[in-house]
Amino acid sequence: MGLFALKSRQRFAPWLGLVPFLAFCLAFEIIPIIVLVRGSISDSDGVLTFANYQRVSAPLYVRSLWNSIQLSAITASLGTLLGLFIGYAIFNWPSERFRESLIALSDVTTNFAGAPLAFAFIVILGSNGVITLLFERQLGLELYPAFSIYSYSGLVLAYVYFQLPLMVLLIIPAFAGLRREWRESALNLGASTRQYWRRIGMPLLLPSLLSGFILLFANAFGAYATAYTLAGSRLSLVTLQIGFSVTGEVRHEPGVGDALAVVSLITMGMCVLAYQLLNLRMRSEMR
Repeated sequence: MGLFALKSRQRFAPWLGLVPFLAFCLAFEIIPIIVLVRGSISDSDGVLTFANYQRVSAPLYVRSLWNSIQLSAITASLGTLLGLFIGYAIFNWPSERFRESLIALSDVTTNFAGAPLAFAFIVILGSNGVITLLFERQLGLELYPAFSIYSYSGLVLAYVYFQLPLMVLLIIPAFAGLRREWRESALNLGASTRQYWRRIGMPLLLPSLLSGFILLFANAFGAYATAYTLAGSRLSLVTLQIGFSVTGEVRHEPGVGDALAVVSLITMGMCVLAYQLLNLRMRSEMR
């Protein structure tokens, strides 16, 4: 009996370290999702209904969803394209210490988002911002009203600010996975640098680029604080409509907000699934 208990203890001991993690997932991920789904299919009296999802098909919410998809696609595309070239420049930087400093700066920058980032852009590029006044007084260029940090273009600029360093962090390991022998072999066989990138380098980097684009898309799609601080009610996004529906005083419709959140959750879940599948493909090709 004692030997059996000892073997059972040794068998389940490694799982004890996962208990805090599983408890965290249960409390902050699984239970909130269950509550969210339940709220989306219930009315104010707790009766089962799908009226909330029918209301989500209203033009306001459809336009909000389309605006979020469009904004996420634009900023993800810009972040992927710029991150590809900047990441390549950082990866090939001759000074290792400076290269590590740039990577650390990218890590810090990608986490600087939300309301602090929005306020920083207001101070710099607001109607009375530092750069706005500098351009007006020193160069005679008036940014406003042609450009506004509170508009759609200003929101794109703010999103790219935290999308770009995230792509840099994602693409640098992909560059590290390109073996030097592949390039040397291609050059020895008479291929030019352009042919190497077109036939070998870019096809191998393509899964990383697609997975990075998907992750950036999900990152922008779920952003709330930056959009709320800069755009407020001037621009209709799905995350803003969720906030207005749940916490609004004039239009307080928590069931509709829950339904919008479920739709957003499904969209981001599909992005994460596609990201994982592309990552698996990338790892298999790099072996």
